[in-house]
Amino acid sequence: MINFDEELKKYKPSLEINQAEDAINGNDLRDVIDIVEEMLREVKTDPNRIRKV
Repeated sequence: MINFDEELKKYKPSLEINQAEDAINGNDLRDVIDIVEEMLREVKTDPNRIRKV
C-alpha cells in the first residue's frame, strides 16, 4: 500500500513547472502595465477624460 506521507516527503517540484509559473506571472504583470500605459496615452491626448471623484 502507498504511504502518502512518505511520498509527500520525497516530492520535489519540477523545474519546468517553476519556469512556467514565472513566465505566467511575468505576463500578468505586463498586461497590467499595458493597461496603465494605454490609460496614460488616452489622458495625454484628452485631459478632460479624467473624472474627479
